Amino acid sequence: MTTSIRPESVPEPESNSQITAPAEEPAGAMTFFEHLSELRKRIIYSLYAIGIGAFIGVYVSKYFINWITKPMLEALKGAHLDHNLVYTHPAGYLNLVITLGVYLGLVLSSPIVLYQIWLFVAPALYKHERGAITGFMFSTVFLFLAGIAFGYFVTLPYILKFLVSFQGPAVPMISINEYFDLTLMVLLGLGLVFELPILIFFLSLFGIVTPKFLWKNFRYAILIIAIVAAIVTPTPDAMTMLIFMAPMVGLYFVGIAVSAVVTRRRERRLATAVEAR
Repeated sequence: MTTSIRPESVPEPESNSQITAPAEEPAGAMTFFEHLSELRKRIIYSLYAIGIGAFIGVYVSKYFINWITKPMLEALKGAHLDHNLVYTHPAGYLNLVITLGVYLGLVLSSPIVLYQIWLFVAPALYKHERGAITGFMFSTVFLFLAGIAFGYFVTLPYILKFLVSFQGPAVPMISINEYFDLTLMVLLGLGLVFELPILIFFLSLFGIVTPKFLWKNFRYAILIIAIVAAIVTPTPDAMTMLIFMAPMVGLYFVGIAVSAVVTRRRERRLATAVEAR
């Protein structure tokens, strides 16, 4: 006797909606003490890199001093003044060489330090997160260096030209140490200002700001930018303040574009997660 199989007993193939993509590679798992040991190793390597970089920086800093003092000397020469810088302390020039060497050492060692940070963080990240962190590091370094370049080639020459334009019965005798402090303030200030798109990126990533919010509050952003420019600008004239404000306003619009991309991707990811349920 033959038996027939009812159609209901044959398992039906699963629909495409039930087929799930392979899970992403899991993040690395480490114990608390393994994390401490790994952190200690990365800190030690970073300190070694900074120490070696500072040693090299002190050795080559005397060559960079000519590059740093060039805008000041050109401003003095353009104002028909004695284009010489002085130091008023017996150890003034030596302190400048060491200080500049330390800063150069930080710059030289920064790729190694960032790489150590990457080695510590990467095992705990998913593959797509590693790509985002890598892009973040490169963008941060690029924007910071772009701010320093803008300050050296655009802002600093104008500021110095404005400052030495005031001539009277007194003859300027500019200390190289004080000039270095002024230069450091301008260059580092603009380097940090150029990180504005990175700040907006993180605020958008956590949903704190949106492109609509940034555009709607543009007038308040201009006010904050003006206040920051007034604080960072070492001169009281409006033109120098506008030179500081111009890149900040441009970077704010770049931040709006970055926020739009981040917000769109976040909304798309949330919509996909809702559909998967």
